[in-house]
Amino acid sequence: MHSVNRQWRLVRRPVGTARVSDMEFHESDVPDASALGDGQILVRTSVFLHAPTMRNWMDEPGNNYYPSVPLGAPMLATCAGTVVASRDARFSPGDRVTTIGSWQDYAIVDANVMPVRPVRPDVPLVQAMGPLGMNALTAYMGMTKIGRPEAGDVLVVSGAAGSTGSVAGQIGKIMGCRVIGIAGSTEKCNYLTQDLRFDAAINYREANVEQQIRALAPAGVNIFFDNVGGEILQAAVENIAKYGVIVLCGQIAGYDNSEPISGPRNMMRLVYGSVRMQGFLLGDFEDDIPAATDQLWQWLSAGKIAHREDVREGFESLPESFGDLSKGLNDGTLLVVTNSQEANATSV
Repeated sequence: MHSVNRQWRLVRRPVGTARVSDMEFHESDVPDASALGDGQILVRTSVFLHAPTMRNWMDEPGNNYYPSVPLGAPMLATCAGTVVASRDARFSPGDRVTTIGSWQDYAIVDANVMPVRPVRPDVPLVQAMGPLGMNALTAYMGMTKIGRPEAGDVLVVSGAAGSTGSVAGQIGKIMGCRVIGIAGSTEKCNYLTQDLRFDAAINYREANVEQQIRALAPAGVNIFFDNVGGEILQAAVENIAKYGVIVLCGQIAGYDNSEPISGPRNMMRLVYGSVRMQGFLLGDFEDDIPAATDQLWQWLSAGKIAHREDVREGFESLPESFGDLSKGLNDGTLLVVTNSQEANATSV
């Protein structure tokens, strides 16, 4: 075990896009395993996931549905690592897990408060955080539990080239949907149609999204899987079919705003269309996660789901690489590996 615990701490609330200067690097002592309380585990971290929702966690407290990182504390993040000490009977030293930890080499996690999920023995931690990670599982739950597609449905996905949207769209294809993705560049649109086998893609920077959806889905959209919100959501509302479903997964358009973005303007369209619009969190379906992981693994092994990860190396790169996510400069699920040996190994 190392004698120093590196940390990146949040020292100021970002205004707009998060910057490296909002964080400070610190070195502290490795937490003493003897100080663990009941239900706590000590995790040696190896891989961190950058997710847009982390920007919400940097804001002032005020929304009980997601956490606010205290100033001066290590930044919260989804991570994977190895248990080195445990006061929870469900976990033993040597177990590999994913959890909500923080930007530090050694994180104390209360397993009664934060989700702690075992990693399959045959899966490296990098894969457990990428194609089998939180974002992929979120896509799975949103599609199967809320969207519930049927063969022949028209599915539109915003943020479709991202790590959640790309999986949601591919699940739609597996289930027989006609899938239309919305992304922000020609390259990303080509990735959707050529690599992920989406039926069509819309570049929101170059096209009128509402008109393009109408042209591609003249009978209406049965399921809209939304990661973006704002005007993209409004465009989908104007094209939603009778009895359509809007799956609210994220609001990327508003994460850097000081005020919440407005919701749909034409609510009566939802009323008269008998449209269901529902938000969710992955934790709503905690008991279903093992089965969902097995199903995603089967699809991955069969080549039915393609994926790509943008893997950055080094603990020191955490704040800067998170800024790249905010600017859309990542190419796939953005992961930061801080211990390559453990991140790429299995336990079999």
